[in-house]
Amino acid sequence: MPDITTTAGQTAVIDTASTWWLTALDRLERTTVADPAVRALQRGIRSLPLGGMRDLLRGRPLGHPVHPVLVQLPIGCWLSAAVLDLAPGTRRATTTLTAVGLAGVAPAAVAGWADWADLPPEQARVGLAHAVSNVAAVACYAVSLSSRLRGRSAKGRLWSVGGLAAVAVSGALGGHVAYRQAVGAHPGT
Repeated sequence: MPDITTTAGQTAVIDTASTWWLTALDRLERTTVADPAVRALQRGIRSLPLGGMRDLLRGRPLGHPVHPVLVQLPIGCWLSAAVLDLAPGTRRATTTLTAVGLAGVAPAAVAGWADWADLPPEQARVGLAHAVSNVAAVACYAVSLSSRLRGRSAKGRLWSVGGLAAVAVSGALGGHVAYRQAVGAHPGT
């Protein structure tokens, strides 16, 4: 039987972390520091001559956003590489998974930017932080791949851990936009 004191302590830690995270997100939603950049980026993305491709990128034919579907490839590859990094003799597989994950970033990013371009300010601010976290993750995985290809497996694993941490933060930010802020495939319609 679990110790009630230990369980209560763990619950208090989780509650404290949750309160901190939600407070930080509320502040991010309200800060206007990045608004000029947000408006300029959104205008630029909306002005791209995408035609019917815009609806496809936003998931209209599916009835839901396509970005969350597309992120499964890089996240799945990178998480699988992290698991295989713990097993001996998997260097080639982890290198391949890291590379395939990087190759899957572009379609997911393009779909994400297409969704983000029409978000209202509060959601766009969090979405921009989500994108910045994704850039950090991609940079970590690019360094990881480079290290792995040069035979520096330990360095590659270390950079993968950093990339996975950035992916976790990015996922939490993206989840916040999608669920707490209730953004769907077609905000504003």
